[in-house]
Amino acid sequence: MDYRMAENVLEFQIIFFSKKHFFKLKMFLWGNESKNSNDPLVDEVIVKILNIGSAGSSFEALIPSKTVMVLLDKAKYIYMRQGAMVEIEAPVKICGDVHGQFSDVLRMFDRGCFPPLVNYLFLGDYVDRGPQSLEVVTLFIAYKVKFPNNFFMLRGNHECGTINRVYGFLDEVSRKYGSKTGMTLWNSFQNCFACMPYTSLVSSRILCMHGGISKKMTSLDQLRRLPRPVLEVPNPSLETDILWSDPEQNIQGFVNNTRGVGHVFGESALLEVIDRLGVQLIVRAHQVVQDGYEFFCNKRLVTIFSAPHYCGEFDNAAAMMNVDKNLVCSFTVLRPVRE
Repeated sequence: MDYRMAENVLEFQIIFFSKKHFFKLKMFLWGNESKNSNDPLVDEVIVKILNIGSAGSSFEALIPSKTVMVLLDKAKYIYMRQGAMVEIEAPVKICGDVHGQFSDVLRMFDRGCFPPLVNYLFLGDYVDRGPQSLEVVTLFIAYKVKFPNNFFMLRGNHECGTINRVYGFLDEVSRKYGSKTGMTLWNSFQNCFACMPYTSLVSSRILCMHGGISKKMTSLDQLRRLPRPVLEVPNPSLETDILWSDPEQNIQGFVNNTRGVGHVFGESALLEVIDRLGVQLIVRAHQVVQDGYEFFCNKRLVTIFSAPHYCGEFDNAAAMMNVDKNLVCSFTVLRPVRE
């Protein structure tokens, strides 16, 4: 299908994936016109990315680097306006790492509904490892600009230049746009990532982040006040723990992480921080888990991972956590599909 056949991105999504949602989508738009962006550039970017894979189309052929940079500037303003801790109300679908696995992202949206029919919160790590980081992160940022109150993105440890310079994103951008333009565009992405929020609070009870908790955490207000933009997160710091830390069985308190960055924490440390912050559940990503989700500490923490068959090497499933308006949580699991 040629993207020009659709009048706008929203109609394209319904035509391409799910006509049954058409009436529901129109009703949503009529009630939310003032909240959504009507920028035709943003609509065009979303349509073109969703059309990648058609004969003769590629990301760099369809979307000029200057268009991506304009989009990144728009997103920076929204991230800064919404705060270092994004506070949202359920219902929402929470997703973990996707790591450039574009076809799996489309599968996930097809199962869970495309934005803005449902609200999404992604916990970071959009780039590196997978083959189509540009497609994934640009689509997500376009959705953020288009639907700022329905689509939410946190910063992961791979949204830091010291990491995505090494693990694939810089190489991908340079390969698609050339070394000079690619480096300029890569730097623009880093400036945008520097503005992303670190945490999210869902209905005042569920605290979400990419990595984990920190012994430096004292209050939710502290998380609301974390400074941004920050290009390179200092180590050690509270922000580094949020991006890098992991839960671990059979340890007490906090211990230095074998990753070399952040900490690992045990059940007693988790319960102490949960009580200190006044929340009921921690939702995080950052680790491959076999079934796409995994509980810790008698279901006081859950890890979500949303990249199935990760790196083509693991046999893991992916998951989305569905939080309904009554804060009842369930999981949608996507089994790995091999080519």
